Amino acid sequence: MHWIYLLIAGFFEISWAVGLKFSHGFTQIVPSVLTVAGMVASFYFLALALRSLPLGTAYAIWTGIGTIGTVVFGIVLFKEPVTVMRLFCIALIVCGITGLKLLTH
Repeated sequence: MHWIYLLIAGFFEISWAVGLKFSHGFTQIVPSVLTVAGMVASFYFLALALRSLPLGTAYAIWTGIGTIGTVVFGIVLFKEPVTVMRLFCIALIVCGITGLKLLTH
């Protein structure tokens, strides 16, 4: 169950990071409120996951999910560039997350 909490926390991490872009520096009320709600939810589920998962592993996976998700949403929503090097770096993050998950007992 703690891994599921961590995945949920990661998805909320993506939501608030993308929400920051839509909030335009917290000048738009609805995106700002949703962004803060995403932050709170992300930290809440991360805290639940940390009850039994190692701190370093959980934090790295949480930020990795957020990083990959925000890059993907940046490409899809904001037409950020897709380059071979960006995709390669995302692949490295995925490898690191997978390795940490496999090495956690």
